[in-house]
Amino acid sequence: MHNAGWPPAAVFGIAGTAPVVLVCEHASDFIPPEFSGLGLAAGVEKSHAAWDIGALDVSKCLSARLSAPLVAGQVSRLVYDCNRPLEAPDCIPAKSEIFEIPGNRNLSDADKQARFETIHSPFHETIGWVLDRQIPFANAPVLLITIHSFTPIYNGKKRELDLGYLFHSKGKIANSAVSVEKKRGVMRAAVNEPYAASDGVTYTLAKHAEARGLDSVMIEIRNDMIDTPEKAERVAGHLAETLGRVDARCKSLEGFQV
Repeated sequence: MHNAGWPPAAVFGIAGTAPVVLVCEHASDFIPPEFSGLGLAAGVEKSHAAWDIGALDVSKCLSARLSAPLVAGQVSRLVYDCNRPLEAPDCIPAKSEIFEIPGNRNLSDADKQARFETIHSPFHETIGWVLDRQIPFANAPVLLITIHSFTPIYNGKKRELDLGYLFHSKGKIANSAVSVEKKRGVMRAAVNEPYAASDGVTYTLAKHAEARGLDSVMIEIRNDMIDTPEKAERVAGHLAETLGRVDARCKSLEGFQV
């Protein structure tokens, strides 16, 4: 397996000067041609199972507003979920919610290792490089923010939530953000919803921020709120306002371009 022509990570806004780094692990629905579409039924490759709808648009807008670099995944999480270690049972899912993933069934350890080395490893090496560059570049401890989206209905159950602020073990940013959201009264927000660290979703936070002693937060956004560029821009503005109230490192810098 090789990744010629489809790099697993892209970096935007590398000239950003803020002590903030953004990551969007599930930014893309791209399935490299050598995987033959993973045998998916029609439409699955564009569903929430394949990627976090709208998350990249929000991430790019935040990158511009905060003058912060962004690392975005370039391969569908159905090929390899870059927010999971190799030992996680769902790093290469054979089923995602109601969707079957035939191309992920009965994979050998060598098959899994090849995907890990081709997709996961260079993606996380890129995050590490950007973080280690940004800390001295910004001359301050860096805040790591990961951006995700969730489906309004999961396994037939409606989620009564607009935003989730998640943490791995350090909840300062997440708890403060939800407190600000409640005061603002614009969106329904909760800590560690609709997922939590116990679900294995804070891998990137632990691997990069907590390993370096940095603050971090994972933001989950209901995807029907950000499924057009215009809607994503509005939500990014809302998040920038909340984050700016939570942490001075997130002071909005209008006019910076990714």
